[in-house]
Amino acid sequence: MDTRDTPEQAELRRTARRLARELGPRSVADLDDGKRKKRLAEAVREAGWLELRQDGGDGAPLASGVEAALIAEALGEAVADVPFAGPVLAEDLARRAGTSAGDGAVVAFSPELTGAAVVSGSTTQTGLVAVDCAAEGPAAAYVLVPEGGGFRLAQVTLDAAGKGADLTRTLRALPAGAPLLPVPGQSRLLTQGDLDAWAALGLALTSADLVGLMRGVLDLTVGYAQERKQYGVPIGTFQAVQHLLAEARCLLEGAFSAALYPAWAVDALAPDEAQSAGRVAKAYGARAARTVCETAVQVYGGMGNTWDCIVHVYLRRALLSSRWFGDDGEQLRQLQRERLGVTDGLS
Repeated sequence: MDTRDTPEQAELRRTARRLARELGPRSVADLDDGKRKKRLAEAVREAGWLELRQDGGDGAPLASGVEAALIAEALGEAVADVPFAGPVLAEDLARRAGTSAGDGAVVAFSPELTGAAVVSGSTTQTGLVAVDCAAEGPAAAYVLVPEGGGFRLAQVTLDAAGKGADLTRTLRALPAGAPLLPVPGQSRLLTQGDLDAWAALGLALTSADLVGLMRGVLDLTVGYAQERKQYGVPIGTFQAVQHLLAEARCLLEGAFSAALYPAWAVDALAPDEAQSAGRVAKAYGARAARTVCETAVQVYGGMGNTWDCIVHVYLRRALLSSRWFGDDGEQLRQLQRERLGVTDGLS
């Protein structure tokens, strides 16, 4: 595995960062700017980023997990309030079933957000939730229906937008009793291997988002520490603050290093190996991101949690990305089962 960006990947990284910084929110008040959000959503769509995991004509996706992770990291760095991972994951799942995702489609999860929702019967039995979807307009969420040793896709119409800690990504509810609708064009059932490979992509994207969040919030915090003065000097000259920021930088670099492998593994390794790689990165990145974001709030002092400061928006997004596809505790429990062959003792 070569961790260096190819020239094309380097240009994609630069482009994604530039777009996210120009059109992403720079303050909490910007989150209410509908015109800016519309421009951002249109730019992401026109760039073709939501179609990265569509069928390229031979069953393989148009772009690799590495390219998708590059964009996820750039959007996380700017806490860009635009759907990306949700539609990309829906497209990837639809491709594996031999069809193409509908406009605005996402994937439904159980309330714990650990995996795609599995529904037996003709209606949903419990409430489900869709993550990172359009805040308004008609949309559908995919669910998995067991059939013949595999799974077929069905879809459920999304309800109104729900409330969550993350201010940059929309959660929409799927109520119990909602009817399952057919997904046209499916040519094959999804196997467990398909679902493992898809989950590996989800772990890679959420890990990349966490890396971007850490990078973005740390850049803001270091700049603030250079400007904010107490006792006539910048607080960044205080050794205690320096130690906090140095530790945060080390956590960021560790998470970045850990996230490179699963992004590559999505398309290069067997599904179970790719998923295992994603679990390691997610376990490290989830813990690191919470620590880095909490450190940023601490350095900012009392204003870090106010609506005058965007730092807590990073923390809120990190909390959702940490839970999506399972938090660090869930990943460690799964790794325990896979590598030690035991179901308890370390959890």
